[in-house]
Amino acid sequence: MRTPLIDRRDFLKAAGSGFIAAMAPSAWAATLNADAIFATAYMRRDGSYGAAVLSEAGKVLHTVNLPDRGHDVTFDPVSKRSVVFARQPGTFAVVFDHTGRQKPQTIASIAGRHFFGHGVFSKDGKLLYATENDFENAAGMVGVYDAGHGFRRIGEFPTYGVGPHELLLLGDGKTLAIANGGIETHPDFDRAELNLATMKPSYVLADRLTGDLIEKHELAPDLHKLSIRHMATDESGAVWFGCQHRGPVTERPLLVGRAERGRELKLIDMPEKVLNGFRNYIGSVAANPQAGTVAVSSPQGNVFVVMDAKTGGIIASNDMVEVCGLAPDGPDFIASTGMGVIAEPGGRSVSEPDYVWDNHMLRIG
Repeated sequence: MRTPLIDRRDFLKAAGSGFIAAMAPSAWAATLNADAIFATAYMRRDGSYGAAVLSEAGKVLHTVNLPDRGHDVTFDPVSKRSVVFARQPGTFAVVFDHTGRQKPQTIASIAGRHFFGHGVFSKDGKLLYATENDFENAAGMVGVYDAGHGFRRIGEFPTYGVGPHELLLLGDGKTLAIANGGIETHPDFDRAELNLATMKPSYVLADRLTGDLIEKHELAPDLHKLSIRHMATDESGAVWFGCQHRGPVTERPLLVGRAERGRELKLIDMPEKVLNGFRNYIGSVAANPQAGTVAVSSPQGNVFVVMDAKTGGIIASNDMVEVCGLAPDGPDFIASTGMGVIAEPGGRSVSEPDYVWDNHMLRIG
């Protein structure tokens, strides 16, 4: 049974930063650790952008202003810092302390590159890796940043594909899993997709230290318009991925797959009703190792689905308008929507109508 919600979080928010600053660091840390903490990007109804830290009850605890729309957030448990990345073709990432004690820091992309909205820290917190676009050469890159020295960019290596999106650090601490969406873009054309007829999505494993290619897997030729975008790792170490179909709307390809090292990609068969409900678009993927489940969302289909991580069988399908962000929460998942709602299936729901929550949600732990 989950620990009951603690009202002191809302009290802290109302008390303001002066109260927080007056607390002993150990007391503040204990308060933050009492419940789950989540982070997500947002847009406000006035058109401003930011990233928010949320309580398990869905209450806003802390916000960080952003110059434009953010996408995903990654967290370093060593330094206790998070980084929110601009949505493509954005040229910034913002480092912030979720307690609000430290001043945010902006990372600017170098000339000829832009961010794709995702990144990940090394296990020791020393390096930050970000998916980037070498847009003049239509080549995916991983930018490498020195987190111990002001997030100075110290190198890059290829993603061995076009249009990289999410990347994960696997359990060995050395291997990066990279989802190459296969779609060529250029900031001169905003988010226009320039190569749909020839796109080649791929799933890549690369050595984060050398940049060497370990494995590369492509979907079957007749699925070349099935863009691989988002991923999560289950309790067995397998990587689940979600796709977005760029072919005719009348086609209904499988959209969720499972990747294991040394094996071909496996797309998961689903009941026709569930597959049709996604409307050819998976917006987010999350795994819950405690429960042995994986969840995928579709803001186009207004639904998120929970699956058994061992069998791929459907456990639950949940209707929710503009749902996209997902994160594990106890035995369940917590979800966010573009309507400003934070909710659990069949459980509590909190609405922040001034906020449009963005595509992803991160559990900070």
